[in-house]
Amino acid sequence: MVQGTGSGAGKSVIVAGLCRAYRNRGLEIRPFKPQNMSNNAAVTPDGGEIGRAQATQARACGVSPSVDMNPVLLKPQSGDGAQIAVRGRVMGKAQALEYQELKRKLLPEVLESFDRLRAQCSLVLVEGAGSAAEINLRKNDIANMGFARAADTPVILAGDIDRGGVIAQIVGTKAVLHPADARMIEGFVINKFRGDPDLLTSGIELIEEVTSWPSLGLIPYCPDAQRLPEEDLLGLFPFRPRGQGDGQITIAAPVLPGISNFDDLDPFYLEREVRLVMVGSGEALPADASLVILPGSKTTIAGLAAFRREGWDIDLFAHLRRGGHVFGLCGGYQMLGKVIRDPFGIEGPPGEAEGLGLLDIETRLENEKLLAPVEGKSAGGAAFRGYEMHVGRTHGPDCARPLLYFSDGRSDGAISADGRVSGCYVHGLFASAGQRSALLSRLGAKGSGLSYDALLEAALDAVAAHLEEHMDLDRLLKIAR
Repeated sequence: MVQGTGSGAGKSVIVAGLCRAYRNRGLEIRPFKPQNMSNNAAVTPDGGEIGRAQATQARACGVSPSVDMNPVLLKPQSGDGAQIAVRGRVMGKAQALEYQELKRKLLPEVLESFDRLRAQCSLVLVEGAGSAAEINLRKNDIANMGFARAADTPVILAGDIDRGGVIAQIVGTKAVLHPADARMIEGFVINKFRGDPDLLTSGIELIEEVTSWPSLGLIPYCPDAQRLPEEDLLGLFPFRPRGQGDGQITIAAPVLPGISNFDDLDPFYLEREVRLVMVGSGEALPADASLVILPGSKTTIAGLAAFRREGWDIDLFAHLRRGGHVFGLCGGYQMLGKVIRDPFGIEGPPGEAEGLGLLDIETRLENEKLLAPVEGKSAGGAAFRGYEMHVGRTHGPDCARPLLYFSDGRSDGAISADGRVSGCYVHGLFASAGQRSALLSRLGAKGSGLSYDALLEAALDAVAAHLEEHMDLDRLLKIAR
């Protein structure tokens, strides 16, 4: 099990890289994360949802994602509350204090999923959540040491030197852990190192002396890791991933508090003609944008209110007056309509909100969540594959001009009468080179035709090779028993 000294320590990437490295050695591998908190999710072939990181790790293993790989998924909906999915299906929602008691009931489900994975392979690589040192959450824990102890799973601890203070991170973790928890840790790695490793030698020696944990590797910063999908919003700000191009086409995406599945935008980093700008709070939508994309949102009505507080609605209307284009994905698609109704309080208190009115559609949030892989062709004839993940049901006159046609005969999305505003529910749409090229052609560009899948495969191979060089993978296998 890879646990971290804090969020963003690189646990997801380390597990993904190890999955690919051990797969390259001929082992049958499975990833596992007992509990994940993220609004970046993926749909499994059997119609469940898991964290995006576990889907990427499954790809690294060369297997299809399964709900057992992330049996508990928390999707934040407010400052202290979250929707809870167990084995891929929504079971309800809870406030933070309520959930602390609920965890005890979820442990058997977590262990059952873990045992099913163990029966399928020779090695399970487990990812912890947040920090191993969160002793305030230790009671009934299922994400870190509570799981490790219950499953008798040895742990390695990852510290993040990129943010500073890594010596204190690791030593401090040992200081606050219960002795029985600390005994589960078999060693530590220091991640994201830059500079001369000789300058860190004395620090590593001090950590080993104080904690009695051996160093299992000093992992230099790996640029290829930035090409993998981010697990959550932490990866966007303050560190903006993968750089930004200086192409002729500017695509802007506002980052709302409940933003979800923003990895939908990652394929645009392949396009040299595109400058992708993630617009944060307090910033204006860039006036030179050719296209504004409203990404998905876990809290659509609250996100729409935040959009207006930022003044982005004014920016958006000005963008359209200049001849710009607008595209909405899932929650962003709903915001473009006339009204959003939430009579059952799915995403917060029951109520409704006036939309931006750029599409003649209305949305109602229902209790049943649609979760399914989909494929088909867009209105322009380009093929796509993606997935649905939404509780909204949208209808209206502009739906008579659908954006997408599914292979099962259904359609999705809407296009405005002038063709400059459109949206749909399908995530993963722009992973298709044909879809990106079709969109960019409407903006006066060509599109590269590059494969996003090939990019991910190359990134996983590069991270695996990086870990082979800088970690003792043979020793890790011995630790894993």
